[in-house]
Amino acid sequence: MRTIDLRGRDLTAAELLAAVPRATEARAAALEAAAEIVHAVAHEGEAALREQAERFDRVTGHDIRVPQTHIDEAVESLAPEVRSALDEAIARVREGSAAQVPDPRVTEPAPGARISQRWQPVGRAGVYVPGGKAVYPSSVVMNVVPAQVAGVPSIALCSPPQADFGGRIHPTILAVAGLLGVTEVYAIGGAGAIGALAHGVEGLGLDPVDLVTGPGNNFVASAKRVVAGLVGTDSEAGATEILIAADDTADARLIAYDLISQAEHDEQASAVLVTTSPDVADRVAAEVADLAPRTRHADRVAAALAGEQSAIVLVDDAEAMARFSNAYGPEHLELHLADARAAADDYTNAGALFIGSATPVSLGDYMAGSNHVLPTGGQSRYASGLGAYTFLRPQQVVEYDRDALALVADRIVALAASESLPAHGEAVTARFA
Repeated sequence: MRTIDLRGRDLTAAELLAAVPRATEARAAALEAAAEIVHAVAHEGEAALREQAERFDRVTGHDIRVPQTHIDEAVESLAPEVRSALDEAIARVREGSAAQVPDPRVTEPAPGARISQRWQPVGRAGVYVPGGKAVYPSSVVMNVVPAQVAGVPSIALCSPPQADFGGRIHPTILAVAGLLGVTEVYAIGGAGAIGALAHGVEGLGLDPVDLVTGPGNNFVASAKRVVAGLVGTDSEAGATEILIAADDTADARLIAYDLISQAEHDEQASAVLVTTSPDVADRVAAEVADLAPRTRHADRVAAALAGEQSAIVLVDDAEAMARFSNAYGPEHLELHLADARAAADDYTNAGALFIGSATPVSLGDYMAGSNHVLPTGGQSRYASGLGAYTFLRPQQVVEYDRDALALVADRIVALAASESLPAHGEAVTARFA
């Protein structure tokens, strides 16, 4: 891992943003490729999806629309210990998601005047579950459960076909879909899946969705940008990121384990440590060098840690550490600090915060009850992670009686005249003619 030394420099907000380690060229290339893939799906439908499956997944002749029998078989073959873990994860995420549904509110500005705030679920959601270098049954839980809690009546799920399983979706992913009652499942991967959900594929009976959600690599995240405006999207949850803020009380070995845990996702994963302690920086670097070659996905981890998106960053003090983190806006933020809970208020930009050395990102990935579909690429500065609220639209329902309208009629006419829109005012005075 490279070292970025920001000590002794009073950086502006723009300079901090420029100092943040990002793989900008990789993201730009992904956007161009994703646009081509989505365009092909929009115009060629199933033929494009089959060509992409052969090119990217080494699969031909598979069932793109997954038969219910495949889902049922996957549920029956699920290992008991995995099913028990999934049941617990589902229960915890369902409880956490329920807290994200706002209550309806009614405001009465005057007698006979009512504004009701209600939250309507989207009519149809398309959720993407990755399955390339790793398999993510947990992402089925993180996508589907909030949608169900929000009350979405129609859910379509896409995940890549697997050459090792005869072109079927990974059986554990199918099993979780079965456990959650999802019956509309498609063996489609990557940017093509995002395009298929957004545009629909008539030959497969896949109707367009209103909202696309789910994590993936940079190509999946870029495909969401391509279809934005045609459909709603959640934040661009691309290649994973972890930022760890640490002071001189931190355990360097635990930090190393946590950096490696996220680096094993993908060669484009970002692993960053920001610290006020040169000693901690040196010890973390040594621990990473010791542990990384011994992990199962050592080559993938090595590529991620050596990439321009990963670094150890040295800063002067706690304030500079928080400023750097907020400029980075990480997907996952771990605080390994003497008083992490008190310091958390200073860290405003993150998809999710993990407070203290006993709260690793791995907990949030599976069993915390929080959601692991989170914004990457600095989007946590303005976007949130996935939740029940993602699938809800606030609507204002306005109801005035005649007397309540009469109280503000003159004011409406005055404002309409000031904007040179007299018909607006006439639409009001006509009611009292």
